Amino acid sequence: MNNPIEKPVTRFDARDEQPEYLTLSNGEAVCFSARSPTKDTPNEDALAVIPVDEQTTVMVVADGMGGMPAGEQAARVIVESIIDACKTKTEQQLIRDVILTGIDQANARILDLKTGSGSTVSVVEISRNHIRTYYAGDSLILLTSSHGTIKHLPMSHSPIGYALECGAIEQTPAMEHTERNLISNYVGSHDMYIHIGPVIELAPQDTLIIASDALSDNLYEQEISDFIRTGTMLESVNEMIRSCRHNMLETMPNRRCHPDDFSFICFRQHS
Repeated sequence: MNNPIEKPVTRFDARDEQPEYLTLSNGEAVCFSARSPTKDTPNEDALAVIPVDEQTTVMVVADGMGGMPAGEQAARVIVESIIDACKTKTEQQLIRDVILTGIDQANARILDLKTGSGSTVSVVEISRNHIRTYYAGDSLILLTSSHGTIKHLPMSHSPIGYALECGAIEQTPAMEHTERNLISNYVGSHDMYIHIGPVIELAPQDTLIIASDALSDNLYEQEISDFIRTGTMLESVNEMIRSCRHNMLETMPNRRCHPDDFSFICFRQHS
C-alpha cells in the first residue's frame, strides 16, 4: 500500500483522462475532474483532498457556475481558501470552525472581485470513522452502504431540491425538469449560507462520493450508489465515468441529460 498523502491534492481547470487513486490515513480515495466534452472553455470545477492530521481529512468540490463570469476563478478561490484555513489550524480549533472560516473567507474574496462570479461548494470532514458535511448549492454528496442503501443524501439548495424534499415532485420528473439547474444558494452571494450536516459514523465498506452536479444530472442517485458501493474503487469509478459520459452525449429516456464539467471525489474507509 502506498504511503498516505501528506499535502493537498488539487484539480484546477483539469482535463483528466483517468481517475487518480489516493491513499489516506483513514481510508482510500479516488479523484477525477474533466471539462465538458462539448466545450473548449476552461473546466469551471475545482476540487481538493486535504490531509489535516493523522486522523482528519477534508474533501472539497466546487462547481463554478456556468453562465456567470469567472466561474472557474470562483471555484479556485473556494478550494484555495479552505486549504489555507486548514494549513493554519491550531490544536485548539475545531475542524468545523476551520472549514466555515475558509468558506466565509472565500465568499468575501469572491464578492471583492466584483465580477459577479459564483460557485457551489460541497465539503466533507472525515475524522477517524466519522463524517460531517457542509455545502451551499446543488453539488452532490452521497453516502452509500455496501448493500446499496443510501444512508445520507443532503437536499439541494434549489427549487427542485426543495420540491423533492417535501414530496411535491418525483425523481423522474425532477430529472427532466427544465429548471433543474436553478439554485438558490451559492458562494459569491451576499445571502450565502452553509448547511451543516449531522455527524455520521461510517460502517465498514461505506462509500462516500462528492461531485459536481454533472454526475446527478446524468445518473440517478441509486445508479451512482450501485456503481460505487462494491468492487475496487478504481474499477467502480471508471464504470461510473463511462456511463456518465455516455449519457451526456446521448438522448436518454426519463432524464434531461446534458454535457457539463464533471468532477468528483470518492472515499471508502479502511476495513
